[in-house]
Amino acid sequence: MKKVLIFLGIIIILFAGTAYLTNMSNKEKVDAKNPYGKDSLHPETVAQLKDPNYQNIITLDNLQDKLESGEDATVYFYSPTCPHCKVATPILMPLADDMDINIDQLNVLEYESAWDEFAIEGTPTLIRFEDGKEVARVTGGQDKEQYQQWLEDNVK
Repeated sequence: MKKVLIFLGIIIILFAGTAYLTNMSNKEKVDAKNPYGKDSLHPETVAQLKDPNYQNIITLDNLQDKLESGEDATVYFYSPTCPHCKVATPILMPLADDMDINIDQLNVLEYESAWDEFAIEGTPTLIRFEDGKEVARVTGGQDKEQYQQWLEDNVK
């Protein structure tokens, strides 16, 4: 009986140690390059931190400040768990770079209140703001030509 208790104690210590090391490893990944200003991120968000297509992240507070000050902005609302976003982002972001257009990216998985605040019906959603007010929107995945036409019509 004593051996069984010692064996169970060792197993518990091993599990606790593994959980601790995994938690520390995830925290290091988040701390390495975290534009979200949050201590805890969804694992799908952490997986995108180094992706070159997701390097223009804006926080919800920064977006609100930008719009309240009357600035113009083009904002891409996306979720790292959205299959349509995973297809659209590698099309849209290089296109915007080629057209010399800045697109801020807001992750609705991390900032869930953005769904209601900006009346987001689905992702991906691209919204153009001028003088802090919405002037154009496109929702759903588009092909390169459609995004290019939308950007030419609404941003350039």
